Amino acid sequence: MKGTVYLVGAGPGDPELLTVKATRLLQNAEAVLYDDLVAPEVLRLVPPTARMHNVGKRCGTKKIRQEEINFLMVALAAAGLRVIRLKSGDPLMFGRAGEEIEALRQADVPYEIVPGVTSALAAAAVAAIPLTHRRISSAVIFLTAHQASESEIADWGKFAGSGSTLVIYMPGREYATLSRRLRSAGLNEETPCAILSRVGTARQEMHRTTVSDLANAPQVESPSLLIVGGVVGLSDCELVDQHFPVTEWVGSLLPQRPELSDGIAEMER
Repeated sequence: MKGTVYLVGAGPGDPELLTVKATRLLQNAEAVLYDDLVAPEVLRLVPPTARMHNVGKRCGTKKIRQEEINFLMVALAAAGLRVIRLKSGDPLMFGRAGEEIEALRQADVPYEIVPGVTSALAAAAVAAIPLTHRRISSAVIFLTAHQASESEIADWGKFAGSGSTLVIYMPGREYATLSRRLRSAGLNEETPCAILSRVGTARQEMHRTTVSDLANAPQVESPSLLIVGGVVGLSDCELVDQHFPVTEWVGSLLPQRPELSDGIAEMER
């Protein structure tokens, strides 16, 4: 009998932002395929008996090809296991879930999608940025700057002209290039911007700037995102600067996974 694959959103890092369903599934997982950005505290929910597979990539360096991930999901499910495909944030937001769903359908493997808090919503909440505001912006657009083609860059013009809040995932560190793209798209140089880094962890930070001064913004660690629009002017930096308490309840739920202890200590520093 085939097992089931659950595409689960791990949220931005804080295990308290997991859904109840995601927590239950992790506690009963038999195999977990997780990305690099999934917080160690979240992985501690997985039973020590579960098979763990790190299938993530960072800064373009791949540990495993997407086709291999698809094959591994199908193979583990064919063995009758309860498989968790664990993705940072929400699985349907820039997470290649579409390709994995296609592979599961073709193999006739049962699957279910469990949403998570995507980093845009987590960042907005941490900084008290209302992504929409009836007097400032009536819409929000999610983009990615990661390896954007020239045609995609050109499309930014129609987004900028809409007056919508722009949330740019994976902005990288070429802020001068981003500033130039935004200005070329027609955004006013004084449009407020916020760079948010490692939201939902003990090392979260935020820097406010403008489109024209974006090139001078400090470099931050990934994962990060960029929010652009008038709503950024309503943000509260003090909320971001408050110490993020690493939750203790996770460690009491299940036995420690020794292989994750180093990662947890690193995040607490």
